[in-house]
Amino acid sequence: MKEHLRALLPGLLFIILFLPLITTGQNFLQNSQISGSFQADAAYYLTDSKMGITDSTLDGKAFRIQGYTEVNYSYKNFSAGMRFEAYLPPLLGYDAAYQGLGVPYWWVKYKNKLLEVTAGNFYEQFGDGMIFRTYQDWTLGYDNSLRGLRVKLTPFKGIAITGVAGVQRYYWVPFKDNNRGIVKGADLDFYLNDMVPGLSSSKFKLSFGGSFVSNYQKGKSLELILPPKIYELKLPENVATYGGRVNLNYSGFNFYTEYAHKINDPSAMNDFIYKNGNAWLITTSYSRKNFGITAKTKWIDNMSFKSDRMVTLNGVDINYLPAITKEHTYFLAAMYPYATQPNGEVGAAVGLTFTLPKRSKLGGKYGMSFEINFSQVNAIKKTKINDTIFIDEPGTLGYKTKPFAIDWDDVYYQEFSIEVTKKFNKRWKGIFNYLYQTYNKDVIEGYFDQYGTIYSNIAIVDLTYKITRKYALRGEIQGLWTKQDKGNWLAGLLEFTISPKWFFSISDQWNFGNPKKNLRIHYYNISAGFIHQTTRIALSYGRQREGIICVGGVCRYVPESSGITLSITSSF
Repeated sequence: MKEHLRALLPGLLFIILFLPLITTGQNFLQNSQISGSFQADAAYYLTDSKMGITDSTLDGKAFRIQGYTEVNYSYKNFSAGMRFEAYLPPLLGYDAAYQGLGVPYWWVKYKNKLLEVTAGNFYEQFGDGMIFRTYQDWTLGYDNSLRGLRVKLTPFKGIAITGVAGVQRYYWVPFKDNNRGIVKGADLDFYLNDMVPGLSSSKFKLSFGGSFVSNYQKGKSLELILPPKIYELKLPENVATYGGRVNLNYSGFNFYTEYAHKINDPSAMNDFIYKNGNAWLITTSYSRKNFGITAKTKWIDNMSFKSDRMVTLNGVDINYLPAITKEHTYFLAAMYPYATQPNGEVGAAVGLTFTLPKRSKLGGKYGMSFEINFSQVNAIKKTKINDTIFIDEPGTLGYKTKPFAIDWDDVYYQEFSIEVTKKFNKRWKGIFNYLYQTYNKDVIEGYFDQYGTIYSNIAIVDLTYKITRKYALRGEIQGLWTKQDKGNWLAGLLEFTISPKWFFSISDQWNFGNPKKNLRIHYYNISAGFIHQTTRIALSYGRQREGIICVGGVCRYVPESSGITLSITSSF
């Protein structure tokens, strides 16, 4: 109870300090703005003998609810905000450590042409995030905001300087001297076209920047017991990262590259090895009317960077390692998503989009669009330091490797996909997908020689029939075929919308090819929703299959469940 009251104190302080200002002074009110958002998700879970869900499985917590309310206020150069959250308890699939309520996020900011100062919680990103990124994703149940101070300076046109210092959020755990570190960082950006007047209207655009971030966590020694050995480790209390980036644009062509380096950072994530880490991301793209191509490659070597060296799951990540694989929204295409491997991966991806013009011989009256993607991620090639030290042995340098050294025999993920979008007439439109995926489940989901690699073929047909301007009917049929894991799947969806307010859907995912006949389950779902201006209400009943949800290479596990869910979102 004391912890919950402590979590509410920032919000109460915010109200005490600023509510009198907001509620007094006519001129003050006329020039101020208030905005905000709200979301509530509730679920009532049911027992399901087919899925093996019993009362004991639910542990007496069949009804669960979580939500937040965020309010922002601005007046001239001043702004402030806060977010109240409650998890009573959190929905299945969200970390139980979220249980509770309070104000984990509040901030006060002052900004003018030269200076911007933020005190409290904030989200920030340097470059593509490989050195520093704090962000919040409600879908993932992820929030690593920094609570402290941020200062931004623009001393000259085209130059931006950012400095940050603070402590990351870790659920509701209060900060203590050694339970996580103090993060400090600085970032410098140069925008050449803004700095040089003669280049302001040029098609050639160039920007570049650099960053430095450190984490200070108390604790100089650690005894690690891994029979038959006991390791006495001396830990660095200061861990630093640095890097730089370049972004070049010219007439439809774009080139971006970023490099990051991290000094030795023994942690639970890398088996307490002392090897330095580094990462490199390169993205190139070219686009013109009806055509676009993108190529990406990245190298990740021992780049987990957390403000608590003992955390292995999601949370207190100081940096972000972006994924280059495509994210999917269809049921079966998203069944095996890729999760970034911070201890080592090397990958490449190529994407091609083009459109056959309207009234062309192949495009027909309405044209036709194609999207083709290929991506592959492998392990990096690691070799022993010497014959007496095995790879990733605690207390050592871990292993040797070279930049972009690929272990061709160890494929983590591979995907080829093609998507065709075609409008047949004023009423009919179709989207057709084919995917081939290779998915190393043991590596990606953290198992040990349990599942191996899954090879799957996926086909999807998505058809929309526009009955009138107001009514539309959309149907999906999907199939996934594999000889591994749980075998073949079939999925279907039928959705009816009454624009702009109502939608109704029914769907089913059937694991008809499961080797165990008693597990050939139908994961059905019936849902309905209503939209009014910025408010959306959705109600559903059915089953949720087990799996992982990934956004940008960051994932969370979702267990099997059955029941009724309600979701309400709104903004003002």
